[in-house]
Amino acid sequence: MHLMMILAALALAVGLRLVPIPLNGDWQTRWQRSLFLFLFPPLILITTISSVLLMGAEGHMLGLKASQFGYGVALLFTAWLLFKLVILARQVFISQRQIQTYPLTRIQDQEVRLIPLDLPYIAQIGFWQPQLVISQSLVNILDQPQLNAVIEHEQAHYYYRDTFYFFWLGWLKNSTCWLKSTEILWQELLLLREIRADLKAAKRVDALTLAESLLKVVQNPLTGNNCFTACFSLPIADNRLAQRIDALINNKPLPTSPNFFYWSWLLLLLIPWATVPLHY
Repeated sequence: MHLMMILAALALAVGLRLVPIPLNGDWQTRWQRSLFLFLFPPLILITTISSVLLMGAEGHMLGLKASQFGYGVALLFTAWLLFKLVILARQVFISQRQIQTYPLTRIQDQEVRLIPLDLPYIAQIGFWQPQLVISQSLVNILDQPQLNAVIEHEQAHYYYRDTFYFFWLGWLKNSTCWLKSTEILWQELLLLREIRADLKAAKRVDALTLAESLLKVVQNPLTGNNCFTACFSLPIADNRLAQRIDALINNKPLPTSPNFFYWSWLLLLLIPWATVPLHY
């Protein structure tokens, strides 16, 4: 019975990822759609696996004997999830230790770590309390209004706790990269995260100045895509850069907080746990 539950969850996860992913619409629609398609498949697997572990390897459910093989699969998947989590946590720890070696200074009334990098770079790096790092090259190529604009963008990432939430999203991405469209959805969420930070910053600084800064910085983007890093110059395709510029120039509205309806699908994740009392 355990194996049947796992296979049913796997079929649902794979089936959802076979749904075509439209990359258009307003920010709120795209965000909720992409977040659902990104989160639900791995989470339904996790809740199913956890329910199997709670029930144990022995016993019966609905008249069917529990499968020790299915229980073993659940243990292996749990070990895989923990392994990926440890690797990611280690990367955060190493990055934060490295950041502490850079000199601390103040730019635009913000405490920042100045890094010796020849490319323009600015990012929030860390977990719940990330640190703002900035390269001397960026300070050199941007004027004061532009520098203030990109710092406001990074402060928007801090406001939304993007490094914290994308750490966990990145963990799910790395753990279930074998699911179809994982990378497409990940890149879509990263883009929408940057648009949200752009629009938040544009409430405090001139949107055109922020757009000009973006064009300057993304000419030499850094490679890499750590999920605990919120970087203004995130490498993106030209068409997606155009989407960020368009949102700024056309003064798109800042996304509103989602209501309960948008998150009601989370209740479906409780279904595997509801089967636990049926086990005896």
